[in-house]
Amino acid sequence: MTGRLLTVDDVAEYLGKPKGWVYANWKPRGIPFRKVGQALRCRPAALEEWVDDQN
Repeated sequence: MTGRLLTVDDVAEYLGKPKGWVYANWKPRGIPFRKVGQALRCRPAALEEWVDDQN
């Protein structure tokens, strides 16, 4: 296993958005989170690819 999974806080910081925006928009905007137990986690490479695909 390489690298760690990003938390919602990590993703919000990376995107420059508030944590509330990330929670409100992860499904509608397709942010590539996966549920790990009750928590949302995201692979860094998947997030970078998602950002690159945004208009």
